Amino acid sequence: MKIDSPYFDRIRVKPEDDRRARARPGARVCGFNGCPCEATHRAPLGRDREGEFVWFCLDHVKEYNASYNYFAGMNDAAVAAYQKDALTGHRPTWSMGVNSWTKSGRREDPKPHFDPRKAADPFGMFDGADWRQASERPAEPEGRMIRNAERKALDALNLDIHATAAEIKARFKELAKRMHPDANGGDRSREDKLREIIQAYNYLKSVGFC
Repeated sequence: MKIDSPYFDRIRVKPEDDRRARARPGARVCGFNGCPCEATHRAPLGRDREGEFVWFCLDHVKEYNASYNYFAGMNDAAVAAYQKDALTGHRPTWSMGVNSWTKSGRREDPKPHFDPRKAADPFGMFDGADWRQASERPAEPEGRMIRNAERKALDALNLDIHATAAEIKARFKELAKRMHPDANGGDRSREDKLREIIQAYNYLKSVGFC
C-alpha cells in the first residue's frame, strides 16, 4: 500500500492501553495501581510472608519480578546466616554426641518395660505360659552377624550360619569335585550350579568366613 493511498488514512491503531486485555466481569483484576487488566500471573509477596501472593497481568508481573529481591533489607551477615540455615531446612540441629550417650553410659529408658505377668488376661489365653524375666532367660550364644548375602552364599553350599571356615572349605571342595564336568563324563548340565558354588565360596572368602 502506498503512503499516499486514501486507504492509509483510514487505518487506526489503538493505543497500547486499549489493546491490553481488560478484566472480564467477576475476574481478578491486576494488583498494579490503576491497571484494569485481568490478573493472570501470581508473584510472591516476599520474606516472612511465604505462601502469600499478589496477582498481576503479564506486563506488570514482569515488571514486579525484575525488581523483586527476597533478601531486601538484610545485611551480608544476615543473608549468610539464612543460607546456612537453609542447608538443614531451617530446622534446629545439635552437635555430634548430644542426646545419645552420657558419661555413665546410655540414658535410662523413660518408658517402663512391659511385664506380661502384670497384664490383664480376661480370656485366659496365656494360662500356663512360662513368663520369665530377661535376666532369667538363658543367654544366647554370641556369634558373628550374618547378612543376607552371606546367608545366601552359605545356602548355596548347603551350610548353616554356624559353619566353620574348615567346614566351608571342605564343602566347597566336595561340591566342586561332584559338579565338575570331568567327574561327570564331560556332562556340562551342572555348570551353572558349579558356577554358583564358586561364586558363593569366593564371596565368603572375601568377607573373611574362610
